[in-house]
Amino acid sequence: MQESKKTYFASDAHLGYPNHDDSLVREKRLVKWLDTVRYDASAIYLLGDIFDYWYEYKKVVPRGFTRLLGKIAEITDSGIPVHFFTGNHDISIYDYLPKETGVIVHYKPLRTTLNGYTFYLSHGDGLDPEDKTYLILRKIYLSPAFQWFFSKLHPNFTIWFAHKWSHSSRSSRILPEFRGEENESMIRFARELLTREEIHFFIFGHRHIPLDFPMNEKSRVIYLGDWLTHFTYAVFDGKDLELKKFEG
Repeated sequence: MQESKKTYFASDAHLGYPNHDDSLVREKRLVKWLDTVRYDASAIYLLGDIFDYWYEYKKVVPRGFTRLLGKIAEITDSGIPVHFFTGNHDISIYDYLPKETGVIVHYKPLRTTLNGYTFYLSHGDGLDPEDKTYLILRKIYLSPAFQWFFSKLHPNFTIWFAHKWSHSSRSSRILPEFRGEENESMIRFARELLTREEIHFFIFGHRHIPLDFPMNEKSRVIYLGDWLTHFTYAVFDGKDLELKKFEG
């Protein structure tokens, strides 16, 4: 990594939630953050659920988000890679986003090395083998037969249904908080993986809480928080990784 260049990580903006006006405020804040970090960024990683719902039909994509999409395209056009991880809310990304904005799409967790440090990057959903209900539903949703059927439904219905499901799910959920080491599936996953290989930084979204959790003297688990209430992100300067809050 070049001297003075940094790598940035963010997740869980859930743009589109809970309505256009509130989402637009957060979108403008996220765009301002991108505009701020691009000047010393070697790469930007967006680790899932940037959109509260996203599904690409062959000829149709969800309306909105023009400020964000335009800013990402501007950044990638300048030569800065932007990595976009699918989350459980924006899992159905195909060719539109990479073609139009230049993002590098990741459908699975990524192991990568930055300045000699190993990173494990993932949105964080689907890592718990005990969460069988979610894993089954995810497998069904991603199956070719279901995707064919879903693509035949009118976008007005599917987008309405997806937002309705998301709103009811979130309104019934207790505000996320740290459950303790033994009850955090991503920490348990990291602990098990560390028995087989060395990872310096695990970076996850999904949990909506900012957390920097030491696993041992060389390894840490980072929860990125979100852009609903925390407006937090992580930055790696080539030696250390720090969680920060964007006050802009």
